[in-house]
Amino acid sequence: MVIDYVKISVKAGDGGNGAISFRREKYVANGGPDGGDGGRGGNVYLKVDSNTSTLLDFKYKKKFKAEDGKKGEGARRTGKSGQDLYISVPKGTIVRDIDKDAIVVDLSNDNQTYLIAKGGKGGRGNSRFATPTRQVPNFAEQGSKGAEKNLELELKMLADVGLLGFPNVGKSTIISTVSSAKPKIANYHFTTLEPALGVVKPKNGEPFVMADIPGIIEGASDGVGLGLTFLKHIERTRLLLHVIDVTGSEGRNPVDDFYNINNELKKYSEKLFAKKQIVVANKMDSLTNDTLLEELEEVCKKENLKLFKISAVTRQGLDELVEYLAEELKHIPKEDIVAIDEMYDVEEAVDQEWFVEKVSDDYYTVTGAPIERLMSKVNIFDIESRQYMQRTLNAIGVMTKLKELGLKSGDIIDVLGYQMEYSE
Repeated sequence: MVIDYVKISVKAGDGGNGAISFRREKYVANGGPDGGDGGRGGNVYLKVDSNTSTLLDFKYKKKFKAEDGKKGEGARRTGKSGQDLYISVPKGTIVRDIDKDAIVVDLSNDNQTYLIAKGGKGGRGNSRFATPTRQVPNFAEQGSKGAEKNLELELKMLADVGLLGFPNVGKSTIISTVSSAKPKIANYHFTTLEPALGVVKPKNGEPFVMADIPGIIEGASDGVGLGLTFLKHIERTRLLLHVIDVTGSEGRNPVDDFYNINNELKKYSEKLFAKKQIVVANKMDSLTNDTLLEELEEVCKKENLKLFKISAVTRQGLDELVEYLAEELKHIPKEDIVAIDEMYDVEEAVDQEWFVEKVSDDYYTVTGAPIERLMSKVNIFDIESRQYMQRTLNAIGVMTKLKELGLKSGDIIDVLGYQMEYSE
């Protein structure tokens, strides 16, 4: 079974919390704060695995999470970092961030690795908050959350030459003859239900990969039959080999076949339609009506296309075709089909915006992401920790804004549920 499109979610590990700890050693008087930092959360990576050729593994597992960092300990010991998670994907996987509607990366190189979700930072222990005036900080920082991503993975076949044509025109026989690929071959429609790849080794020139694209029927670009699923697989091929049953044994006309297939290509993608195409008149060993071949020859002449006359069964003309393909590929560079969003940043931007609101004459609220980060460090039962919070609110401008709104002595300030009475 070929699975070439899946949706998954990934979650990097959260950072460990910082520790609140004080030295308590024999013969050591007045031990100070020694809480260590929390460990970093594990990252999530996508890695190309040459032994994987399908996204089938993701059919049953769609959620992935890296390990969280461990909390800090006393004696300034930093918590253990969470273990990174590596997710294996087949070569040719396109990754899209669903929430941001951005194509993130094209994983088309051997052993390519990409950081898709970054682990959260470990929180600072209370030893980090000690100052000459705050010698016994009874608070620490919570670790930050690891990134979460909803992703689409789409597999697009990597091949140099794509075999194109209606079902039962001999594509499977051609690829099984010129390469080691072993597709199913039989005399009925849609025998090839999944693309087959084969490495072709010409006598002269570099080896190349040939893909047997499952049969396309009229209406494929609109999703008829196996349609768009298969058309996607030929987007990356550099050269198209249009195989036609020149005998018309299926009751179709070779010329009509030629135009019908090309119409489907054009409707699906102008870029795909513009690829270099070579026409192959197959089943020459069974040809009984020369008129059909002559009509196809006229069309190829009119369209300025190279025509090869072969028989995949008897190998007639195959060697010449393979050598020609190898030579042509020398002059056709590989190119990226997808456009990567260059502005995409794996690290989420840190939200610095905070908000104050006057709810009534004597009641105000303070909210926002930086306020949440601040309160994650605060121990509201510790006077020094509360003083640290108040100094920070003043430093970032919250208190100035509250006074502009009319804050006066005796009014209540609600900071994410923690209420305090203001006094000048």
